[in-house]
Amino acid sequence: MLRQPIKMGASGLCVDGNPAGFLDSKSTSCTRIFANLSKSCMTDPALDAASYYRDFTVLKVPINDAVMPSMKVNVTAVSPPGAPHMKDNTCMNVVSEVIYEIEYSGTSGIQSVSVQFKVSNISVNSRSSLQQHFTMHFWTRTFSHTLPRSGNPGYISGAPLLIANSGAKQHMSILRSESDGRCSQFLRHTVQFGRNMRTGCKISLSPIPEDSNCSYIQQKLHKAFQGMNRTEDFAVTGSAHSTQAEEWMTILIENCSVEAVNCTSCCMVPVTLEIQILWTKVGLLSNPQAQVVGTRHFYHCQPLKFLDMSMVPLTTIVTFTDMTDWPEAPRGQPQMHWKLPFDIFFPFKVALNVERTYRGDLSGYLLLILIMSSIFCF
Repeated sequence: MLRQPIKMGASGLCVDGNPAGFLDSKSTSCTRIFANLSKSCMTDPALDAASYYRDFTVLKVPINDAVMPSMKVNVTAVSPPGAPHMKDNTCMNVVSEVIYEIEYSGTSGIQSVSVQFKVSNISVNSRSSLQQHFTMHFWTRTFSHTLPRSGNPGYISGAPLLIANSGAKQHMSILRSESDGRCSQFLRHTVQFGRNMRTGCKISLSPIPEDSNCSYIQQKLHKAFQGMNRTEDFAVTGSAHSTQAEEWMTILIENCSVEAVNCTSCCMVPVTLEIQILWTKVGLLSNPQAQVVGTRHFYHCQPLKFLDMSMVPLTTIVTFTDMTDWPEAPRGQPQMHWKLPFDIFFPFKVALNVERTYRGDLSGYLLLILIMSSIFCF
């Protein structure tokens, strides 16, 4: 059984017996306390990366009969670190984070399992402790033609916003925080049409390579904002086809400058991504359809010193702005002082009164003309 340790109680100590749930992508964290780290360093399997992928396999689907070799999936380690060992009163290569990526298919079950690690070093003292993080990420190969629509043709409020990367249709997503406030490496929030969002988390840049420069740090933060797949185009309507170029528009991206001002040991890095989405309603007044008319990714940057980049706070803001220009109504709107007719003959009475008023005015004019003519004649 593949397990995902969780914390228990107020102390947050690790409980290793928690089973990982199928299709339950989540992250957990917990703390381990060592009374004798010098001994536990090389004997505790929770500190050794090999214990998270060796000597066990994962079944594609749950079965009760005999397990055939074709039903087993090996766990592949990505750049596995060495075994923990003591050096100068320090336990080296201790596992601090475990990330499982599990590919599954709706008909064939689990297809592949890979794991990657982050390690750290712990100094030996009377109360040595370690905080570990565990992530389960389930994913499947979704083809663009199987991705559900977000409207037909206009967007539906709350439906995922459609984007494209190299022709592949996807859902726009933004950063998501884990339980400890760190930015999740795989889990992200889906941007829903018409709903403003704001998320915040912290990303760890350590360890930073010694030969790294400002450009390396900027690229890493941009990659964190963009996720695994970079966004290139957005769908104008919720039923856009990836093969129809007129149904897609390019996202405008405004980056920040590379150099920091008046600071030789600083780097101008992006800390906030503001996604501005302009949309409008088109079509009949009785059935208007929502369309996106423009999208801009605007990066807000600030200078940070290289010594202060162990944990960088990142913020993502999504705003939707309605640009609909409603036409004037085809007729006047009812007014508060208007009175309703008391009977069905009201329109005829109004017409009759108008005719009588016109005849009365005409008689008055004729009488006035006769009086004026008689005065001038005499």
